[in-house]
Amino acid sequence: MHVRSKLDRSFCRLFQEGVAALFQNSEPAFGVVGGTGALTVRQSFTHVLASDGIFTRIRKSYDSLMIADLAPDLGADIGSKTWRRGAGTCLLLCGSAILLSPGFRPLPGHAPMPLDGAAWEESRAQSIAPMAWGGDSGKRMAANSLVVPLTNSPERPTLELQATIGRGDGFVRVLERAGIGASDSNIVASLVASASKLADIPSGTVIPIILGSRASRSTARPLQSLQLRARFDLRIEIARVNGRLQLVRIPIAVDTAPLRIQGNVGESLYRAARAAGVPAKTVETYIRAIASKVSLERDIMADARFDIIVEHSRAETGETRVGKLLFAGLNHGRKKTQLLPWDIDGRTEWFEASGVSRRKSGMIAPVSGARMSSGFGMRFHPILGYSRFHQGVDYAAVYGSPIRAVADGIVDFSGWHGGHGKMVKLKHDRVLGTGYAHMSRIAVGAGARVIQGQVIGYVGSTGLSTGPHLHFEVYRRGAATNPRSAKFSANSLLSGKELQAFQSRLRTLLNTPVNGSQPQSRL
Repeated sequence: MHVRSKLDRSFCRLFQEGVAALFQNSEPAFGVVGGTGALTVRQSFTHVLASDGIFTRIRKSYDSLMIADLAPDLGADIGSKTWRRGAGTCLLLCGSAILLSPGFRPLPGHAPMPLDGAAWEESRAQSIAPMAWGGDSGKRMAANSLVVPLTNSPERPTLELQATIGRGDGFVRVLERAGIGASDSNIVASLVASASKLADIPSGTVIPIILGSRASRSTARPLQSLQLRARFDLRIEIARVNGRLQLVRIPIAVDTAPLRIQGNVGESLYRAARAAGVPAKTVETYIRAIASKVSLERDIMADARFDIIVEHSRAETGETRVGKLLFAGLNHGRKKTQLLPWDIDGRTEWFEASGVSRRKSGMIAPVSGARMSSGFGMRFHPILGYSRFHQGVDYAAVYGSPIRAVADGIVDFSGWHGGHGKMVKLKHDRVLGTGYAHMSRIAVGAGARVIQGQVIGYVGSTGLSTGPHLHFEVYRRGAATNPRSAKFSANSLLSGKELQAFQSRLRTLLNTPVNGSQPQSRL
């Protein structure tokens, strides 16, 4: 009754205003009769509906009626009269939808019977078969009496083909896959191995092969000839002479000289070096070497110049080959970085022009991405139950995470160390040393030489430990010191005759003229 009375009053007010507007004065545009005029019924109601009065009030009354009374916000005023009215409306609509629904019974359908026999063959002929069945379609006509089968089709007297050695492929397997018999393949492998190691043949090498005629279809074609680039400086030809395979070595003259390439860094050091003709792997090695001395983001500007010297070989047949990186240089502002690889103690390190091999002053984090859970100083021990001095810092890390040496050094201790559990101690120089405790597994032995970043063990919870973490200590002349204040300075590792040989090699490379050619490996 409340809703109906409100609507009745609204429509009555609309009708009254429309009738009144029917006889009100109008503008001259509607036709003037003695200064006054009358509007038509359509114009009167259009005027009333377009006004801001009755139409707006009806719309607002309808909105308030439907939203506030019948569809309120069920998330507000829970339990009130308005909320219960809205909940009843929601339940009524849901119930109506359920009562009017046709149900959830499955609809009956007809499943066709499987095809077999002639029906299956007819259906298969009308479809495209998968590759496993031959990929054919359509019907095939059987041969009639006019078709005469050949007793023996003729073969080509020789067959020319090419075989390619894939990555990780066996030499004999490549020959047999090309159609060479097992006996000839083993003989060829033995002949090639007498001239060069089969493992030295690079992947991607193309082998031209000529096979001869055979006496029977049941046997493999005999090998007639074969050519192979066994090494960059050696070519091999194998041919059948008087029924036997013979090998001929053809040496290839190679000119080997260092190649020096320079250029401006510009927007990107990598793109600039690649544009100058340096191979991608050589550029990556160069960037890793330079990054161990300078910051690529902060120290290298667009006007810096790179200086790269690589091994370079050119064969008389025109192929070129770029070898390993011999020198990495960078001129940035007034600073000049010159690095040279040098073998020491069975490993290769990048040394500065002065003979210093340290990558950077300072140390790296012993565990990558780990959070420091306990600092240096007095603390309450969680197992012993009293406060005592904590001689290092703890890093909370996942069990089994690799632990790396913070700097180059020699393993001074490796094994069980009381409450520290499995522990490794490194001696970096005459002053500084580091310790790594609570390991789950140790990866280095006492006396071994380690380099910065090398894995020396894995995070664990051995000894007096409540969970997996790394206890890291720094020693200064044998006494524990705060690891956050320790600084590792760069020291020269070359001296005497070894340093003289290093500097002589550096001077020889720096005398290499700049060559603007772009080396490209074609082998």
